[in-house]
Amino acid sequence: MYEVLTKEVLAPGLFHLRIKAPEITGKAQPGQFVIVRPDERGERVPLSLADWDHESISVIVQDVGVSTRKLAGLEKGDQILNLAGPLGKPSEIARFGTVGVACGCFGIGPGYALSRALKEAGNRVIVVVEARNKDWLFWQDRLETVSDRLIATFNEPGKDEKCAAGCVERLLQSEKVDRVYAVGCTFMMMEISRATEPFSIPTRVSLMPLMVDGTGMCGACRCLVGGETKFGCVDGPEFEGHKVDWDLLIERMRAYLDEETEALDLWDRQNWHRAIDRKARLQRT
Repeated sequence: MYEVLTKEVLAPGLFHLRIKAPEITGKAQPGQFVIVRPDERGERVPLSLADWDHESISVIVQDVGVSTRKLAGLEKGDQILNLAGPLGKPSEIARFGTVGVACGCFGIGPGYALSRALKEAGNRVIVVVEARNKDWLFWQDRLETVSDRLIATFNEPGKDEKCAAGCVERLLQSEKVDRVYAVGCTFMMMEISRATEPFSIPTRVSLMPLMVDGTGMCGACRCLVGGETKFGCVDGPEFEGHKVDWDLLIERMRAYLDEETEALDLWDRQNWHRAIDRKARLQRT
């Protein structure tokens, strides 16, 4: 069992969980992830590492399905049944020169860990953060400490740039950038890759396809990269964005969308009382 040390609401549907896991922290590296199972009936959910210290790891949970809703409902002192990691290959960290890091939504967390490592390696780091609106921006103070320039973009009336891809493209037109990383939703990473390809700039993306075991045994996370089948869990999660077959990846990620929607609706109807219980517990603490 793994104890939740702190829980923080970051934005609508986004939560920061700090979990006690000292056996993982000494091995954690940027770009890696853990697989979490909230309870005996929960799915195995891959979550990118956002931060870690001597006793705990931090993950950003987006409430989108039954198991992530269970995780989002946890409070300080609650227990998580299973946690495995760190898994996956670490990000490529070296002194490249000027590096752009584009991140959004749950990807802001691992984007911070990545930016910190790149900065410590001696790079000039430019971070581009994409959010639906100002309420979805978080950890800006953290990102400022590990970047030389921080650009926030969100949907706002009259704003020229409304997406990270547009910001990155404009950035590449104005100055020399040696490498780009993208962490976040699949669509954003696809758009970033398409924006950088005409400039022939190496672009690393952190894929999070459907996973089951996270050790390469099930094959559920397979994706096509450079015409070759790769497993997101053991070959990645980081790949060259210009070589990813994005259409196939998106198609595979949508394979169980109807079942996931039905399961979430059923769970909400069966567990509506949990919201009342949680509110009562918070009032007592």
